[in-house]
Amino acid sequence: MENKWFLLMVRDDFKGGKITLEKALKLLEKLDIRCNTIHVKYIFKDNDRLQQGRITIEEFRTIYRIITYREEIVEIFNTYSENRKILLEKNLVQFLMREQYTLDFSESIASEIIQKYEPIEEVKQAHQMSFEGFRRYMDSSECLIFNNEYGHVYQDMTHPLTDYFISSSHNTYLISDQLWGPSDLWGYVSALVKGCRCLEIDCWDGSQNEPVVYHGYTFTSKLLFKTVIQAIHKYAFLASEYPVVLSLENHCSPSQQEVMADSLLATFGDALLSYTLDNFSDRLPSPEVEEYEEEEEVEQEEDGSGATEPEPVGDFRDDLEKEEQSKRVIRIPLFRKKKIKISMALSDLVIYTKVEKFKSFHHSNLYQQFNESNSIGESQARKLTKLAAREFILHTRKFITRVYPKAIRADSSNFNPQEFWNVGCQMVALNFQTPGLPMDLQNGKFLDNGCSGYVLKPRFLRDKKTKFNPHKVPIDGNPLTLTIRLISGIQLPPSYQNKADTLVIVEIFGVPNDQMKQQSRVIKKNAFNPRWNETFTFVIQVPELALIRFVAENQGFIAGNEFLGQYTLPVLCMNRGYRRVPLFSKLGESLEPASLFIYVWYIR
Repeated sequence: MENKWFLLMVRDDFKGGKITLEKALKLLEKLDIRCNTIHVKYIFKDNDRLQQGRITIEEFRTIYRIITYREEIVEIFNTYSENRKILLEKNLVQFLMREQYTLDFSESIASEIIQKYEPIEEVKQAHQMSFEGFRRYMDSSECLIFNNEYGHVYQDMTHPLTDYFISSSHNTYLISDQLWGPSDLWGYVSALVKGCRCLEIDCWDGSQNEPVVYHGYTFTSKLLFKTVIQAIHKYAFLASEYPVVLSLENHCSPSQQEVMADSLLATFGDALLSYTLDNFSDRLPSPEVEEYEEEEEVEQEEDGSGATEPEPVGDFRDDLEKEEQSKRVIRIPLFRKKKIKISMALSDLVIYTKVEKFKSFHHSNLYQQFNESNSIGESQARKLTKLAAREFILHTRKFITRVYPKAIRADSSNFNPQEFWNVGCQMVALNFQTPGLPMDLQNGKFLDNGCSGYVLKPRFLRDKKTKFNPHKVPIDGNPLTLTIRLISGIQLPPSYQNKADTLVIVEIFGVPNDQMKQQSRVIKKNAFNPRWNETFTFVIQVPELALIRFVAENQGFIAGNEFLGQYTLPVLCMNRGYRRVPLFSKLGESLEPASLFIYVWYIR
């Protein structure tokens, strides 16, 4: 039956005889088969018996089978098929309930799956599923490891801003290093399309009374302040409808501050908040305030060069036109700088927050107001997490706290943000232009809550009576036992001649006691379809803060292992059952169809 379907699908393409590699790739695309072109080239060459660069229909069928026929999927199919040829609708129901942990289930869902993925019409009409259809379903987005329930905004967005982790960038205008590299609007655009909600703008006096944006006292290039604001206005709400915080590090003279204020007002118009909200005279608003109104926050820090780094003053929303939605009010967060005279026009835009240099937790507890926030360098913040973690948590429960990279990171490298999320820091600012582990964790964490850039902190980081300490095992915790069966790899990024010696590392990031990783054995000379069938078990004490990262590598003995791809997500956002882990490049680009095939099981 499947052979008959296959021949019907491809025979017209062979009416002229043999086909080339280019036509074979187009035919695979016509059959909805996702492939890595390099892998297909090797397979084509191996099956072109005459080595003429053209193949017969039988040779193409062999290639198709090599790409699509995965033994591990056949084993699952045969387990639930009564005749090893067809899945009845009831068989599919059994699979979904037993293996995929589909709880809210009805036979109509199984029917919908059959209608969507079964390519053989007579099988579909009989409410059955062939192996071809089952394989397509298992390879679909419905079987990804990330649970789609968390792919939209599902958390309570009415808490005060202090109750959220907020996706934040450092020196957003830079797209390379901190000393010599270019400043570019793309820094803002790319951060915004990734869901970043806190952008940094370093403002300095420019020629012809036009403020500029660049990294002061360096050789980085300059941007006009007004063009930066216009770019932000254009792209602010493409990825998320929630408020964007603008960290204005102000080094400008009063006259150019007036120009800044004019640019902000001219660009955002009525969307720019310039008055105190009636309902928020003594507390910070939420990302969703009544009448869609937002507020601002400010912090201040030392940047290591003797200059004071201003703090975030607020967040804003664009009046982006959406169907049947009322106009939204923007709040612009401004960072103000000590020892600089602030113009009245710019000062009037600072509604909810003022600069407050962090001195100590004791000082903040006694004197800091609800609308004052802090900005702390990574070295000082790291010391505080180790020596006074519980006090740090009580501080971040009340005040917005931003952590930024130390000044010696001239190469725009990043720190591990996890240690600061562990104590509730809302704004952990990273150099978004620099790929690597820290940005993988950043991107993974903010997959949660619909990639909105706002993730509600766990209750133990919001509770004023909290006894939580990331360095101690929680007495009243609810640990999670996680089992990952690493089954196989699917078209991993090919290395030299498709002969990668592949291995996989599964790593947990969270509180210190939860940090752990396990590694698979090496599968020699196979990046196309390596099979591991290895099981890893993790006991995670604080799953609410935990991320899991899958990394595929090519073993190397001289220069070290070669990175092939990775995927990171929150542990509690994982689906159970047979799942596909999509892999991404160092730069965060999708490597589809490269993925890992795993089985996930956990209990609490």
